[in-house]
Amino acid sequence: MAQCVTKIQLSISCADLLDKDVGSKSDPLCVVQQSIGDGKWSELARTEKVKNCQSPEFSTKPVVDYFFEKVQNIKFGVYDIDNKSVNLNDDDYLGGYECTLGQIVSNRKLKGPLELKKGKLAGKGTITIIAEEIKDARIVNLEIEARNLDKKDFLGKSDPFLELYRQGDDGSWQLAHRTEVVKNNLNPSWKKFSVSLQSLCAGDLSKPIKVSVSDHDDSSSCDLIGEFECNTSKLLGAQEQPVEFECINPQKKQKKKSYKNSGTVRVKSCKIDVEYSFLDYVMGGCQINFTVGIDFTGSNGDPKSPDSLHYISPNGVNEYLTAIWCVGNVVQDYDT
Repeated sequence: MAQCVTKIQLSISCADLLDKDVGSKSDPLCVVQQSIGDGKWSELARTEKVKNCQSPEFSTKPVVDYFFEKVQNIKFGVYDIDNKSVNLNDDDYLGGYECTLGQIVSNRKLKGPLELKKGKLAGKGTITIIAEEIKDARIVNLEIEARNLDKKDFLGKSDPFLELYRQGDDGSWQLAHRTEVVKNNLNPSWKKFSVSLQSLCAGDLSKPIKVSVSDHDDSSSCDLIGEFECNTSKLLGAQEQPVEFECINPQKKQKKKSYKNSGTVRVKSCKIDVEYSFLDYVMGGCQINFTVGIDFTGSNGDPKSPDSLHYISPNGVNEYLTAIWCVGNVVQDYDT
């Protein structure tokens, strides 16, 4: 019988979050934690921070191990991030949601209210989690640039960024990847990036993809410059030579008869690679060597004292020896 364990990718979005910032909107980030018992939680992953947004869709998609036979309690915490510290204690809490991984998997798309504490709602805030089994280990490596984009800022040029969306089974668009912002540039070249084929098109190269280019604004919502639809097969045409797409703004196209486009997006390169797992390396013959170094300085205390890491115990065991045994017993199986 096959083991009932699989990798699950979680897509997270929120709506109507509390606004904790004065003069601008919150900068939310979501932290995913799993219960380890006794009321304690272990952090599994956290998403990127989305600036000035009360209804964020996070492009970071946490991956968790799903065990059918276990009750896996999961907690999602949303925070307003106003500093560079990884510590969340000094950030405003926008609400949390607790459920089991089984609930998410069985519903495939689970939506719930955010709470500041048990029984106290965080305003109208909600969170939506979509679960998807990872069946495809391939990744798409892309290099994209744009030319002659529309100017959106009054005092300067646009600050463009790209977003790639996958079309869901219900026809809705689901964010797969968001690039960095290129400041004050109508001819941006974005850094090379990778996105899993699972996120981009669920492994179906003909599945519709939407690519949008927007102007980032620190103090207000982002403005759409233009967008286009294609599929992964068309993007892969860039393996031989760059592929270009017209960037169309639907509102401008409707208003102006003479409208052509709001710039062009050029896919300079697109290549599919396999992302190998740790097990692939081990089964492929990768050897793991184990080397031990021990600090024999006096700062570790008198070896006659039980408090010392070098304690000469009557039973022949101290903390150093225990650590060597624990690690060595695991590693020895991978070193011929």
